[in-house]
Amino acid sequence: MAVILEAKNVSIRYVIGNYKDIGFKDYVIQKLRGEYKLQEFWAVKNVSFQISDGDFLGIIGKNGAGKSTLLKAVSGIIRPTRGSLSAKKSVTALLELGVGFDGDMTVRENIFLRGAILGYTRAFMNAAYDGIIEFSELQEFVDRPLKQLSSGMKGRLAFSIACLVKPEILILDEVLAAGDASFRKKSEAKMTEILNSGVSTIFVSHSLGSIKKLCNKVLWMHKGEQMAFGETEEICNMYTQFIEDGN
Repeated sequence: MAVILEAKNVSIRYVIGNYKDIGFKDYVIQKLRGEYKLQEFWAVKNVSFQISDGDFLGIIGKNGAGKSTLLKAVSGIIRPTRGSLSAKKSVTALLELGVGFDGDMTVRENIFLRGAILGYTRAFMNAAYDGIIEFSELQEFVDRPLKQLSSGMKGRLAFSIACLVKPEILILDEVLAAGDASFRKKSEAKMTEILNSGVSTIFVSHSLGSIKKLCNKVLWMHKGEQMAFGETEEICNMYTQFIEDGN
């Protein structure tokens, strides 16, 4: 199958200073004296992978591994400091529940707002609307301001929009944790349906069970570095052994 997204030696650097800690006056004094220092932090270092049509890539690793930072680069929110990312299809990213939502607008209005942000027409969203509401199980809340919903409800809504608007490359960051056990089960079933339909997906999760069930490729990251990339069973076994060894 044709490669539709490729990362080559992607590295992402953050520059950290103590401006907020020391205050503006001390910052100016230190700058004038040449004492103000910045530190570099590499959140992602030399990560390479590729996905083809129909691939479901899982990204695993402990907190602080750089997983979410990498996804932000893939989705175009930030640019790699080094290396390159190329995508031959459009990317739909579901990274943070609040992105693309307005708390003062109703659930109904937010669905169309998110659709517009994703580049879909009003007619397309009109056709998708009923399916989004039904899947998110928010029929009773469509006219309520979004800020009145729980975080789980917002997660269900964001997941439903992302999955029901026919993305070409879908990026999901721990969204299967949204909602109760029943919704998580339905979410996993939807992810399986997406995989079978041929939509390429990148999925970050701490649940190896979900990764093994859904993914055909896995990228394992640790402290910003790529530990391994390959077939799901092999990489998950390596990661499990790594954890059992106390790392």
